[in-house]
Formats: sequence, C-alpha cells, structure tokens
Amino acid sequence: MTTRTKPVIAIDGPACAGKSTISRLLAHRLGYVLVDTGALYRGLALLAKKEDVSWDDEATLAQLCRDTKFHFEPGEDGRSRLFIDDRDRSDAIRTQSISDGASRVSRHPSVRGALLTLQRHLGANGAVVMEGRDIGTVVFPDAEV
Repeated sequence: MTTRTKPVIAIDGPACAGKSTISRLLAHRLGYVLVDTGALYRGLALLAKKEDVSWDDEATLAQLCRDTKFHFEPGEDGRSRLFIDDRDRSDAIRTQSISDGASRVSRHPSVRGALLTLQRHLGANGAVVMEGRDIGTVVFPDAEV
C-alpha cells in the first residue's frame, strides 16, 4: 500500500450509479479535489475537435493527451472544474457532440493508457476523490478508501 498524507478515495461503478453525486458531496465535505475521469475523456475530445484531430486517430490523440496539461479545481457549486492548458473548459465539454467524441476516443487502448498515466499523476499526492470506471481496480488499486 502506498503511504500518502491524505488518501485517494476511489469511487467506482457503471453509468447512472450515483458516482458523481456521492463523489461531489464527499470531495466538498473533505475539501479534496474531485477528479472526474469522464471529464478527461470529454476534455480530450474537445481538444481534438479544436485541433482538427479525428476522434479515430489513436496515435495523435494519445500524443495530444501526453502533451496537454489537464487539472481540476473545485467550483463554487461543489462541482469540479476541468482546466485544459490553464483554461476552464468545464462548460464546453458538456455538449452532446463532445459526449459522442468522448465515447469514440475512449475506445482506443493508447488513449486509455495515456489517460491512465494522467489519472495516476493527478492522484499521486492524495487528497482526491476520483470517480469513474475502474478507479479502484485499475487506476488506484492501492487506494486507501
């Protein structure tokens, strides 16, 4: 088990299981950063669209992910805000088109690998609530909670 001053709290589960609601409340209550892994896929889809990169171009998408700075900050409403290269893109990622793109980019193994590395980096120091699929089994199998 990894020793961190403050834990990684992994919230795992399928779509529509209540992960987002519980994660948001828990992060807010503890003063932790909420890492919404689905938002990372949406953010990559948005960035690809802006850069005119096809959602089917696996190699370029993975490199784009590795070359881009993603981070989260708590929002006033208790929701996590996604910053891409220091620009708040939280609202821009919540469209149907970008949701469709996120679904497509998430199919690529090298994109999933690049985002796995990013997710582990975002949680490395603890004090995060990380929600999404496979968080407790793949991303942080050593999560304290």
